[in-house]
Amino acid sequence: MLRERLAELVSRASDGELAAADLLASDRSLPALGVTSLVYLRLIDAIEVEFGCDVDLDGPFLDTLDSLAGHLAARLADGPAGQPGGGTGDR
Repeated sequence: MLRERLAELVSRASDGELAAADLLASDRSLPALGVTSLVYLRLIDAIEVEFGCDVDLDGPFLDTLDSLAGHLAARLADGPAGQPGGGTGDR
């Protein structure tokens, strides 16, 4: 479910240039699929608004949809300052 929602957010951040279905079906990196720095900025903003947690712009987890989903799932489970359930973290 999280992976699918992230694919939708990537699609929206790219103004529809990348289809969520194509993102979900591909094993290529997000940059190889056409995610630009502007798309990353929009995506991170959307993630922070929707999920209430900060996302580091320089994280290696931004390379693929799977690594992004895994990182976000861990952040959401940790909560603020390691407390379960809060969903907010530091940058």
